[in-house]
Amino acid sequence: MVSTSDRIPAAQRREQIIEAATRAFGEQGYYGATTDRIAREAGISQPYVLRLFGSKEQLFIEVLERVCARILESFDAAITAVPEGVDDIRPFIGDAYVSLVKTDRGILLSLMQGFILGHDPAIGPVARRGFMRIYDRLRAVMPADDAMRFMAQGMLINTLIASGLPLELKHGRNIEELMECAFGDELGLVLEELHADARG
Repeated sequence: MVSTSDRIPAAQRREQIIEAATRAFGEQGYYGATTDRIAREAGISQPYVLRLFGSKEQLFIEVLERVCARILESFDAAITAVPEGVDDIRPFIGDAYVSLVKTDRGILLSLMQGFILGHDPAIGPVARRGFMRIYDRLRAVMPADDAMRFMAQGMLINTLIASGLPLELKHGRNIEELMECAFGDELGLVLEELHADARG
């Protein structure tokens, strides 16, 4: 493989690696993804990945921090777009979150991997800090009960998408109820994206 690292600025190359790593960690998990696969997806050599990030663990930590930052950015954009006089902003933030994870499933799956690794002494604190940053942002704009309900629904959405349960929609009325509760008007778009992923 011919490395193009000399022709692309390091900051841009770093972003490409983080994007490739987000997909790889999301699809294969922390233990299943390798720096070699991530390097191939980013179109560079494995030594270059390790030179930039030091280790797979550090790369995953940066992915997790970036995922949380993107979630917060999507929330902030949704909050800014709420029409004046609207009291319940949860639907706007919820739509923004579903749109984000529908567009890039690696975001959701990498986030879930971070939570799974809560026991890890290096990754666990980053995952917990990210979770609380998201909750704190919600608490800044809504009461505690609303923020907790929103987080609970968000975790339901995460579980449903990560497990692929929406693909089983035709197999039971209770599944349909869960889907409608979790996704509302976004259900059709979520299903379309999940079916595309399953085919691809």
